[in-house]
Amino acid sequence: MKRLHMIVVTGLSGSGRSAALKAFEDIGFYCVDNLPLELLPSFVEFARKSEQAYRSAIGIDVREDRFSERFPPLYGNLKAGSSDIALELLFLDASDQTIVRRFSETRRPHPLARGETPLLDGIRRERAELGEVKKLADRIIETSDYTVHDLRQAVERNYSADDAGRPMVITLVTFGYKYGVPYDLDLLFDLRFLPNPHFVTQLRPLTGEDERVREYIMARPDSAEFLTRLLEFLEYLLPRYRSEGKSYLTIGFGCTGGRHRSVGLSLLVADRLRESGYEVNVKHRDIVS
Repeated sequence: MKRLHMIVVTGLSGSGRSAALKAFEDIGFYCVDNLPLELLPSFVEFARKSEQAYRSAIGIDVREDRFSERFPPLYGNLKAGSSDIALELLFLDASDQTIVRRFSETRRPHPLARGETPLLDGIRRERAELGEVKKLADRIIETSDYTVHDLRQAVERNYSADDAGRPMVITLVTFGYKYGVPYDLDLLFDLRFLPNPHFVTQLRPLTGEDERVREYIMARPDSAEFLTRLLEFLEYLLPRYRSEGKSYLTIGFGCTGGRHRSVGLSLLVADRLRESGYEVNVKHRDIVS
């Protein structure tokens, strides 16, 4: 008999709860959004009896009356009394600036910023109210740097059970340390020891996508040796990740500004990994910063 698996999805308004539920639905979860809190115990009983809902994702948020007071004891009691169900709490978070931008783009009202209440005040009030709920989370996903596709991939990476025969998808993320380190990296390589094209006048306006920049970076013997050792390390490591059932791996490459060294080296690594049969996506976060 299959063990029941239930994910309660909550978090800050604008952090991606609806998109996450769509991703859960796409990987075979039975999804219910805006479930009233008082019906959560009944849904657990329904899932116990339903073949269809043995993997479920339930969306609940602060719009529920006195959510921050009622949810923690209810969830705690359910988790303590549901030994036959793998019950988890997924909390989605994002920065105030990101949430302001998202609500401005969609022009939807924030649930705690109606009437004369400013949007930022509503966001901060919600963050304070959800503080105790966040402490209960089994997993927190910070979505500030995420697109909808990034969030979908995060859900698939952490919750998909039907990917045993799929090749591992590798995402290479390049960034500049002066803009902050991306969230949710599995591996991170600091490339600030490599020759910096920023200090070469004719190369400074270019990026690591230009062959001249890559040639400059790789001209030094230390650079070539590092690339060889890195590829050998990945050749050793990636099959072991895959044997443990990991279908998605995110590798970060950072340099000072995220335009030259991280971009150039990531493209070289991507080419070699593709030659080895891996599906590789490359995301340059700060290339236009």
